[in-house]
Amino acid sequence: MIEQAGTKDDLVIQFEDVHKVYQMGEQKVNALAGISISISAGSFWAIMGPSGSGKSTMLNVLGCLDRVSRGRYVLEGTDVSTLDDDELSELRLRHLGFIFQSFNLIQQLTVQRNIELPLYYLGWDAERSADRAIELAHKVGLEERLNHRPAELSGGQMQRVAIARALANDPRIFLADEPTGNLDSATGEQILKLLAELNEQGKTIIMVTHEPDIARLAHKRLHMLDGYIESIEED
Repeated sequence: MIEQAGTKDDLVIQFEDVHKVYQMGEQKVNALAGISISISAGSFWAIMGPSGSGKSTMLNVLGCLDRVSRGRYVLEGTDVSTLDDDELSELRLRHLGFIFQSFNLIQQLTVQRNIELPLYYLGWDAERSADRAIELAHKVGLEERLNHRPAELSGGQMQRVAIARALANDPRIFLADEPTGNLDSATGEQILKLLAELNEQGKTIIMVTHEPDIARLAHKRLHMLDGYIESIEED
C-alpha cells in the first residue's frame, strides 16, 4: 500500500484502503486490494500495468461507474460511498469528464448535439448549449464539422468530439481510458497535446495507458500489479 500525499486544501481525490471485489462464479477476484492514494488538483497521472492489474477497475471506481467493496473514496470533498445512484450520476455530471478509447459518441447525433449532451442533462437551454458547443468545437478544431455525424469523421476527429463533450460541463477532473489507442501516431500526438493543454489550464488528468512513451507526458506514473499499487514515479 503506497500513499501519495497532497495538501488537504487542494486534494480532489482520496482513496482510503479501497477494495473492489468481483464475484466470478464461486471465486472472488480482488481487482483492487487496499489502495490508499491522494490526488491533488491540477496534477497529471498515468495509470499503468499489465492486463488484469486493476487499472481499468481503478478508473471505473474513480469515475463513479463502479462502487468500492470496502474502504472510502472521497471526490471533491464528498464521500462517494454514501451516495445513491441518482446522486452518483449528479456527481459525475458536475465534476468529471470522460474520454474513452472507443469515443462513445451517439452515431445518430451531429457533432454539435454530441457535444451538447451533458448540458441537456444539466438543464441548459438550447441557445446557451449551442453557443457552448460551437465554442468547444472551435477549441478542438472542429468548427467546420458541427453538422456532421460520427460516421463522417476520422478517428482523430471523433476523439476531438469526445474531448469537447468532456469539456462541456467544465469539470475539474478528466478521466482518459487509452485515449490514443484507436488512433495513428500523428493523430495520437495531437490528442495528447490537447490533454497537456488542459492540464496547463489547471485541469486534473488521470489517464490509463499501457504505453511508456505516452505515460511520460504525465507528471506521476502509477504502476499497478494484481490490484495493488506497485510503485509511483514522479518527475
